[in-house]
Amino acid sequence: MDRDKGYVLLPQPIEEEARMMLEDAGLDVVVAPDPKPETVKPLMKGAKAIVLRTGIFIDEALIKAADDLWTISRTGGGVDNVDLKAATENGVIVTSSLGVNASTVAEHTVAIILALFKQFFLMDREVRKNNFKIRYQNYPQDVRGKRLGVVGFGKIGQLLAGYFYPLSQTKLLAYDPILPEEVKGSFRETVDFVGLEELLKTADVVSIHVPLNQHTRNMIAWDQLKMMKPEAYLVNVSRGGVVHEQDLIKALQEGVIRGAGLDVFEHEPIEEDNPLLKMDNVILTPHTAALTGECVVRMATEAAKRVIDLFNGYQPEKVANPEVLKLEKWRQLKKR
Repeated sequence: MDRDKGYVLLPQPIEEEARMMLEDAGLDVVVAPDPKPETVKPLMKGAKAIVLRTGIFIDEALIKAADDLWTISRTGGGVDNVDLKAATENGVIVTSSLGVNASTVAEHTVAIILALFKQFFLMDREVRKNNFKIRYQNYPQDVRGKRLGVVGFGKIGQLLAGYFYPLSQTKLLAYDPILPEEVKGSFRETVDFVGLEELLKTADVVSIHVPLNQHTRNMIAWDQLKMMKPEAYLVNVSRGGVVHEQDLIKALQEGVIRGAGLDVFEHEPIEEDNPLLKMDNVILTPHTAALTGECVVRMATEAAKRVIDLFNGYQPEKVANPEVLKLEKWRQLKKR
């Protein structure tokens, strides 16, 4: 591998700490003027690595536009804006900062859940209208005794359980068909592992923490929403495509569920005519669950570190397509 030819391409700027890491490691860095595919494509030719945020989808055409692309390193935990199949077919190692943002996303999630139960958005709005008498309507609810249902019990789901259980003092519910039994065993005191249908029918608030793929797309649609309690809440901080958005809108309009907290949407930025924008029973945040000042630096520096490791002959961490490592060109990589 000849690291002296080529550069690290940034379709979007990254945090200065991460950029300095790359430059201090002796790597040339090229920043695209904007993340539009037509702007990025000519810059792919000389790129050996890409440090990727969420502003562009790296498709097969972009991957094939590169002469010798080694790796795509995502600053975030998901790789749904990379054509993983095309990357693998072209020998490109794809990595992510999976888990680096877990505590930050879990904090955001528990904040949304508490805001829903306590109706902070409604209370704030009514006080600003001089409707102080709203206090007598008793809209807020106790959190103690409420059951949280976690769909996807990975690192974020596990941290969320740890944050929420002391408040609810009630066993949580979790659905995760691929979670190892030994991991489930370590949570038996605080979590009941059940099927999705039982979780939806029983939980007072359902929180979704799964990646978006062919198995999870629209996994929460009309039939699933109809299973939920009328007074229950749905929270989604994973990816918009996991929940069928039009079905959710209908469920909120018709009172099938009490409300929702959403950090992600089918189309981002959310479209101006989206009915969610006018609903009083929804909390909306702009895909910002992981975007604290501290967390974005962690994610970017971890992404940069993985690029540097590869350029120094080491196998990077958190490879999303491990089968690519079997190729002859990567067999000499050292493991730390």
